[in-house]
Amino acid sequence: MADAVREGAGRAFDAVIFDMDGVIVDTGPVWGSARAGFAARFGLAWGAEDERHVAGVSSREWAAIMRDRLGIEMPEAEIQRAIVDAMVGRLRTDGAPRIDGAVEAVRAVADRHPSALASGADPEIIAAVLEATALADAFGAVVSADEVERGKPQPDVFLEAARRLGVAPERCLVIEDSLFGVRAGRAAGMVVVLVPNPHAPDSEIAKVEADHVVARLGLVDPDRLGRTRTP
Repeated sequence: MADAVREGAGRAFDAVIFDMDGVIVDTGPVWGSARAGFAARFGLAWGAEDERHVAGVSSREWAAIMRDRLGIEMPEAEIQRAIVDAMVGRLRTDGAPRIDGAVEAVRAVADRHPSALASGADPEIIAAVLEATALADAFGAVVSADEVERGKPQPDVFLEAARRLGVAPERCLVIEDSLFGVRAGRAAGMVVVLVPNPHAPDSEIAKVEADHVVARLGLVDPDRLGRTRTP
């Protein structure tokens, strides 16, 4: 139901919850490269189809998926540590790969609405991105899927973000780029805006399942989305 608001979505929002990877920073290729580099240490390959299975899930979940798909004996905690270290190292060396206008768009929304960040990324990676983008003070709550029981597409990370903000889930607007993120927001009872990212898997399906679809983050206006249907 792309470009249309689902029943019950035409309402005002008390808070906005942002995903991070693919919405604010274009880290999808960095994640893929880090995992491919790890697999190469064992003479193995990790590609786009593998990435589909780990998009948006928590660190412990993707570590387990990597272990199974690669068929290696390394403990999951060591896999997680290796990838997180690689990601943080790249972010600190090369900076965060920003999406044009995204940081400014977050600031514009956060100036008018209580906002949170809810990401599947490890807390260390979130901290590195927030440092690189200078956005830490924009959010009233920052939640990693590692802090809740289940990662996306389950709603836990979004529900925890709403709880920390003190806002009812149905009064929250979620901004996502991935299918798992859209499904997590919908499962939380929130209205979901999809900002498509070419590196996100299953983006066409995500467009169908999202409440709104906009071309770029700067076009997201929570007040307008809360009152009218998307044209």
